[in-house]
Amino acid sequence: MKFPTVLLALCLSVVTANASFVHGGAAHGHVARHASLAQRQPTLLEKKAEKKASTRRRCRARPTESSLTASSTSTSTTSKAASTTSSSSTSKKTTSSATKTSEAAKPTNDGNSGGGKTVNASGACGNSRAESKPSKLSGPNGHIDWLNCGIEGAGWNPPDINLGNVVYKDLDEAKAMPNSPFKACEPFIQKFKDYAKQHNIPAILIASFAMQESSCNPNTVGGGGEQGLMQITKEKCIDAPGGDCKEPDFNIRTGVAYFAGRLKDNGGNLLLAAGQYNGWRKGLTVGAATAARNSACCRCQNNLDYIHQLFNGWMQGVSAYSTDMTKYNNLAVCG
Repeated sequence: MKFPTVLLALCLSVVTANASFVHGGAAHGHVARHASLAQRQPTLLEKKAEKKASTRRRCRARPTESSLTASSTSTSTTSKAASTTSSSSTSKKTTSSATKTSEAAKPTNDGNSGGGKTVNASGACGNSRAESKPSKLSGPNGHIDWLNCGIEGAGWNPPDINLGNVVYKDLDEAKAMPNSPFKACEPFIQKFKDYAKQHNIPAILIASFAMQESSCNPNTVGGGGEQGLMQITKEKCIDAPGGDCKEPDFNIRTGVAYFAGRLKDNGGNLLLAAGQYNGWRKGLTVGAATAARNSACCRCQNNLDYIHQLFNGWMQGVSAYSTDMTKYNNLAVCG
Protein backbone atom coordinates (compact mmCIF):
# COMPACT_ATOMS: atom_id res chain seq x y z
CA MET A 1 0.00 0.00 0.00
CA LYS A 2 1.31 3.34 -0.98
CA PHE A 3 1.57 6.12 1.56
CA PRO A 4 0.66 9.54 0.45
CA THR A 5 3.59 11.81 -0.19
CA VAL A 6 2.66 14.10 2.69
CA LEU A 7 2.54 11.23 5.16
CA LEU A 8 5.90 9.94 3.94
CA ALA A 9 7.47 13.35 4.43
CA LEU A 10 6.03 13.54 7.91
CA CYS A 11 7.51 10.19 8.88
CA LEU A 12 10.93 11.08 7.59
CA SER A 13 10.82 14.30 9.60
CA VAL A 14 10.06 12.43 12.80
CA VAL A 15 12.86 9.89 12.26
CA THR A 16 15.37 12.61 11.54
CA ALA A 17 14.35 14.51 14.65
CA ASN A 18 14.80 11.41 16.84
CA ALA A 19 18.21 10.62 15.45
CA SER A 20 19.25 14.18 16.02
CA PHE A 21 18.04 14.02 19.64
CA VAL A 22 19.93 10.81 20.41
CA HIS A 23 23.18 12.06 18.95
CA GLY A 24 22.73 15.42 20.58
CA GLY A 25 22.10 13.73 23.96
CA ALA A 26 25.22 11.65 23.63
CA ALA A 27 27.23 14.68 22.74
CA HIS A 28 25.77 16.55 25.63
CA GLY A 29 26.59 13.70 28.02
CA HIS A 30 30.22 13.54 26.80
CA VAL A 31 30.63 17.27 27.15
CA ALA A 32 29.00 17.17 30.57
CA ARG A 33 31.48 14.53 31.77
CA HIS A 34 34.37 16.65 30.52
CA ALA A 35 32.84 19.67 32.11
CA SER A 36 32.46 17.76 35.36
CA LEU A 37 36.07 16.61 35.18
CA ALA A 38 37.14 20.12 34.38
CA GLN A 39 35.30 21.34 37.43
CA ARG A 40 36.83 18.60 39.73
CA GLN A 41 40.50 19.16 38.58
CA PRO A 42 40.79 22.66 40.14
CA THR A 43 39.43 21.15 43.36
CA LEU A 44 42.33 18.64 43.52
CA LEU A 45 44.87 21.39 42.99
CA GLU A 46 43.23 23.41 45.62
CA LYS A 47 43.42 20.45 47.98
CA LYS A 48 47.15 20.03 47.27
CA ALA A 49 47.71 23.73 47.77
CA GLU A 50 45.73 23.63 50.99
CA LYS A 51 47.77 20.59 52.15
CA LYS A 52 51.03 22.41 51.51
CA ALA A 53 49.75 25.51 53.25
CA SER A 54 48.65 23.40 56.20
CA THR A 55 52.07 21.71 56.37
CA ARG A 56 53.84 25.07 56.42
CA ARG A 57 51.67 26.17 59.31
CA ARG A 58 52.53 23.04 61.38
CA CYS A 59 56.34 23.19 60.87
CA ARG A 60 58.38 25.96 62.51
CA ALA A 61 60.63 27.93 60.26
CA ARG A 62 64.31 26.94 60.66
CA PRO A 63 66.33 29.68 62.31
CA THR A 64 68.91 31.32 60.13
CA GLU A 65 72.58 31.45 61.13
CA SER A 66 72.22 35.10 62.04
CA SER A 67 69.20 34.41 64.21
CA LEU A 68 71.06 31.56 65.94
CA THR A 69 74.01 33.85 66.59
CA ALA A 70 71.77 36.57 67.91
CA SER A 71 69.96 34.09 70.14
CA SER A 72 73.22 32.60 71.38
CA THR A 73 74.65 36.02 72.07
CA SER A 74 71.52 37.06 73.90
CA THR A 75 71.53 33.87 76.01
CA SER A 76 75.25 34.16 76.68
CA THR A 77 74.92 37.79 77.65
CA THR A 78 72.03 37.01 79.98
CA SER A 79 73.97 34.08 81.47
CA LYS A 80 77.12 36.16 81.92
CA ALA A 81 75.14 38.94 83.48
CA ALA A 82 73.55 36.51 85.92
CA SER A 83 76.91 34.87 86.58
CA THR A 84 78.57 38.25 87.13
CA THR A 85 75.83 39.27 89.52
CA SER A 86 76.14 35.99 91.40
CA SER A 87 79.94 36.18 91.39
CA SER A 88 79.85 39.75 92.59
CA SER A 89 77.49 38.83 95.37
CA THR A 90 79.60 35.82 96.35
CA SER A 91 82.76 37.89 96.15
CA LYS A 92 81.29 40.53 98.43
CA LYS A 93 80.24 37.88 100.92
CA THR A 94 83.65 36.19 100.76
CA THR A 95 85.47 39.48 101.15
CA SER A 96 83.28 40.42 104.06
CA SER A 97 83.88 37.01 105.66
CA ALA A 98 87.63 37.21 105.05
CA THR A 99 87.76 40.68 106.54
CA LYS A 100 85.96 39.50 109.65
CA THR A 101 88.28 36.50 109.93
CA SER A 102 91.35 38.69 109.52
CA GLU A 103 90.08 41.13 112.11
CA ALA A 104 89.34 38.29 114.50
CA ALA A 105 92.81 36.83 113.97
CA LYS A 106 94.53 40.11 114.80
CA PRO A 107 92.62 41.70 117.66
CA THR A 108 95.64 43.10 119.51
CA ASN A 109 98.14 43.62 116.71
CA ASP A 110 99.11 46.65 114.65
CA GLY A 111 100.22 44.58 111.65
CA ASN A 112 102.75 41.99 110.57
CA SER A 113 104.91 43.92 108.13
CA GLY A 114 107.30 45.52 110.60
CA GLY A 115 108.06 49.20 110.08
CA GLY A 116 107.61 50.24 113.72
CA LYS A 117 104.53 48.08 114.39
CA THR A 118 104.31 45.93 117.50
CA VAL A 119 102.27 43.20 119.15
CA ASN A 120 100.19 44.84 121.86
CA ALA A 121 98.70 42.03 123.90
CA SER A 122 98.31 40.77 127.43
CA GLY A 123 98.56 37.32 128.91
CA ALA A 124 99.38 35.35 132.05
CA CYS A 125 102.60 37.36 132.33
CA GLY A 126 101.03 40.77 131.83
CA ASN A 127 101.48 43.15 128.92
CA SER A 128 103.74 42.23 125.99
CA ARG A 129 105.98 45.27 126.61
CA ALA A 130 106.80 45.22 122.89
CA GLU A 131 109.16 47.80 121.37
CA SER A 132 109.22 48.99 117.79
CA LYS A 133 112.91 48.16 117.35
CA PRO A 134 114.83 45.04 118.40
CA SER A 135 116.80 45.46 121.63
CA LYS A 136 118.65 43.27 124.12
CA LEU A 137 115.47 42.12 125.88
CA SER A 138 112.55 43.18 123.69
CA GLY A 139 111.34 43.92 120.18
CA PRO A 140 108.20 44.15 117.99
CA ASN A 141 106.90 40.76 119.16
CA GLY A 142 107.22 41.39 122.89
CA HIS A 143 109.64 41.30 125.82
CA ILE A 144 111.62 38.10 126.46
CA ASP A 145 109.94 37.67 129.87
CA TRP A 146 106.56 37.74 128.14
CA LEU A 147 107.64 35.37 125.35
CA ASN A 148 109.17 32.99 127.93
CA CYS A 149 106.21 33.37 130.27
CA GLY A 150 106.38 30.94 133.19
CA ILE A 151 109.78 29.43 132.35
CA GLU A 152 111.32 30.73 135.57
CA GLY A 153 108.41 29.47 137.64
CA ALA A 154 105.90 26.68 137.22
CA GLY A 155 106.80 26.15 133.57
CA TRP A 156 106.63 27.73 130.14
CA ASN A 157 103.15 28.90 129.18
CA PRO A 158 103.60 30.95 125.98
CA PRO A 159 101.16 33.63 124.81
CA ASP A 160 99.11 32.74 121.74
CA ILE A 161 100.98 34.49 118.94
CA ASN A 162 99.93 33.25 115.50
CA LEU A 163 100.53 34.01 111.83
CA GLY A 164 97.76 36.60 111.94
CA ASN A 165 99.38 38.79 114.59
CA VAL A 166 103.14 38.16 114.56
CA VAL A 167 105.30 41.04 113.32
CA TYR A 168 107.91 40.29 110.65
CA LYS A 169 109.59 41.70 107.57
CA ASP A 170 109.31 40.36 104.07
CA LEU A 171 112.35 38.18 103.29
CA ASP A 172 113.32 40.14 100.18
CA GLU A 173 113.03 43.39 102.13
CA ALA A 174 115.17 41.99 104.94
CA LYS A 175 117.74 40.64 102.48
CA ALA A 176 118.06 44.08 100.86
CA MET A 177 118.75 45.84 104.16
CA PRO A 178 122.30 47.12 104.81
CA ASN A 179 124.35 44.48 106.63
CA SER A 180 121.52 41.98 106.21
CA PRO A 181 122.32 38.66 107.92
CA PHE A 182 120.45 36.86 105.17
CA LYS A 183 123.18 37.45 102.60
CA ALA A 184 124.68 34.21 103.92
CA CYS A 185 121.46 32.45 102.87
CA GLU A 186 121.52 33.72 99.28
CA PRO A 187 121.98 30.26 97.63
CA PHE A 188 118.96 28.91 99.49
CA ILE A 189 116.52 31.83 99.44
CA GLN A 190 114.38 30.41 96.62
CA LYS A 191 114.08 27.04 98.34
CA PHE A 192 113.01 28.79 101.54
CA LYS A 193 110.31 30.58 99.57
CA ASP A 194 109.15 27.50 97.70
CA TYR A 195 108.75 25.22 100.70
CA ALA A 196 107.36 27.98 102.92
CA LYS A 197 104.69 28.70 100.31
CA GLN A 198 103.63 25.04 100.27
CA HIS A 199 102.74 25.32 103.95
CA ASN A 200 101.53 28.94 103.93
CA ILE A 201 104.34 30.06 106.22
CA PRO A 202 106.30 33.33 105.82
CA ALA A 203 109.60 32.60 104.05
CA ILE A 204 111.50 34.82 106.48
CA LEU A 205 110.51 32.50 109.32
CA ILE A 206 112.18 29.56 107.56
CA ALA A 207 115.26 31.65 106.77
CA SER A 208 115.30 32.74 110.42
CA PHE A 209 115.35 29.12 111.59
CA ALA A 210 118.29 28.48 109.26
CA MET A 211 120.18 31.49 110.64
CA GLN A 212 119.36 30.60 114.26
CA GLU A 213 120.27 26.94 113.83
CA SER A 214 123.28 26.99 111.49
CA SER A 215 124.00 30.57 110.35
CA CYS A 216 122.90 29.24 106.93
CA ASN A 217 125.86 26.86 106.74
CA PRO A 218 124.65 23.62 105.09
CA ASN A 219 127.58 21.61 106.51
CA THR A 220 126.81 22.32 110.15
CA VAL A 221 126.57 19.37 112.53
CA GLY A 222 125.11 20.12 115.97
CA GLY A 223 126.26 18.90 119.36
CA GLY A 224 123.58 16.22 119.35
CA GLY A 225 124.27 15.22 115.74
CA GLU A 226 121.73 17.61 114.20
CA GLN A 227 122.25 18.02 110.48
CA GLY A 228 122.62 20.86 108.00
CA LEU A 229 120.91 24.19 107.47
CA MET A 230 117.81 23.38 109.49
CA GLN A 231 119.62 21.17 112.04
CA ILE A 232 117.21 18.28 111.65
CA THR A 233 117.69 15.31 113.97
CA LYS A 234 118.92 11.92 112.80
CA GLU A 235 115.57 10.12 112.92
CA LYS A 236 114.32 12.50 110.19
CA CYS A 237 117.16 11.52 107.84
CA ILE A 238 115.86 8.08 106.83
CA ASP A 239 114.88 9.15 103.31
CA ALA A 240 117.83 11.48 102.73
CA PRO A 241 119.25 11.16 99.18
CA GLY A 242 122.33 8.93 99.33
CA GLY A 243 122.01 9.05 103.11
CA ASP A 244 123.15 12.71 103.06
CA CYS A 245 120.91 14.48 105.54
CA LYS A 246 122.72 17.76 104.92
CA GLU A 247 121.67 17.91 101.25
CA PRO A 248 120.06 21.40 101.14
CA ASP A 249 116.83 20.61 99.30
CA PHE A 250 116.03 17.59 101.45
CA ASN A 251 117.16 19.36 104.61
CA ILE A 252 115.03 22.47 104.04
CA ARG A 253 111.98 20.52 102.88
CA THR A 254 112.16 18.21 105.91
CA GLY A 255 112.69 21.05 108.38
CA VAL A 256 109.79 23.10 106.99
CA ALA A 257 107.44 20.09 107.00
CA TYR A 258 108.37 19.30 110.60
CA PHE A 259 107.71 22.86 111.76
CA ALA A 260 104.42 23.03 109.81
CA GLY A 261 103.33 19.86 111.59
CA ARG A 262 104.11 21.35 114.99
CA LEU A 263 102.22 24.53 114.09
CA LYS A 264 99.14 22.55 113.09
CA ASP A 265 99.30 20.33 116.18
CA ASN A 266 99.45 23.42 118.41
CA GLY A 267 96.47 25.15 116.88
CA GLY A 268 98.58 27.80 115.13
CA ASN A 269 100.48 28.93 118.25
CA LEU A 270 103.76 30.12 116.72
CA LEU A 271 105.70 30.43 119.96
CA LEU A 272 104.85 26.92 121.08
CA ALA A 273 105.64 25.45 117.64
CA ALA A 274 108.94 27.37 117.34
CA GLY A 275 109.95 26.35 120.85
CA GLN A 276 109.28 22.70 120.04
CA TYR A 277 111.53 23.01 116.99
CA ASN A 278 114.36 23.67 119.46
CA GLY A 279 113.25 20.96 121.87
CA TRP A 280 111.14 23.17 124.14
CA ARG A 281 107.85 21.95 125.54
CA LYS A 282 104.96 23.52 127.38
CA GLY A 283 105.88 23.48 131.07
CA LEU A 284 109.65 23.70 130.42
CA THR A 285 111.63 25.26 133.27
CA VAL A 286 115.05 26.89 133.39
CA GLY A 287 116.35 23.93 135.37
CA ALA A 288 115.20 21.40 132.78
CA ALA A 289 116.40 23.55 129.87
CA THR A 290 119.94 23.81 131.28
CA ALA A 291 120.25 20.31 132.70
CA ALA A 292 122.84 19.29 130.10
CA ARG A 293 125.20 22.20 130.70
CA ASN A 294 127.68 20.11 132.67
CA SER A 295 127.32 16.99 130.54
CA ALA A 296 129.35 15.71 127.63
CA CYS A 297 126.74 17.29 125.38
CA CYS A 298 126.68 20.85 126.71
CA ARG A 299 125.04 22.10 123.52
CA CYS A 300 122.17 19.73 124.06
CA GLN A 301 120.75 22.44 126.32
CA ASN A 302 117.74 24.43 125.17
CA ASN A 303 118.79 27.94 124.24
CA LEU A 304 116.67 30.03 126.64
CA ASP A 305 117.06 33.12 124.42
CA TYR A 306 115.83 31.20 121.36
CA ILE A 307 112.28 32.58 121.03
CA HIS A 308 113.36 36.18 121.62
CA GLN A 309 116.21 35.93 119.11
CA LEU A 310 114.03 34.27 116.47
CA PHE A 311 111.02 36.62 116.59
CA ASN A 312 112.63 39.91 117.62
CA GLY A 313 115.94 39.45 115.85
CA TRP A 314 116.08 37.41 112.64
CA MET A 315 112.46 37.99 111.64
CA GLN A 316 113.11 41.74 111.81
CA GLY A 317 116.13 41.44 109.52
CA VAL A 318 118.54 41.83 112.47
CA SER A 319 121.32 39.42 113.41
CA ALA A 320 120.52 38.07 116.85
CA TYR A 321 124.16 37.06 117.23
CA SER A 322 125.85 40.30 116.16
CA THR A 323 123.42 42.24 118.32
CA ASP A 324 123.44 41.15 121.93
CA MET A 325 119.92 39.76 122.29
CA THR A 326 120.41 37.60 125.37
CA LYS A 327 119.15 37.37 128.90
CA TYR A 328 120.32 33.87 129.78
CA ASN A 329 123.13 33.19 127.31
CA ASN A 330 123.20 29.67 128.75
CA LEU A 331 125.12 28.16 125.82
CA ALA A 332 128.13 30.42 126.40
CA VAL A 333 129.58 27.91 128.88
CA CYS A 334 129.86 25.33 126.12
CA GLY A 335 132.72 27.20 124.40
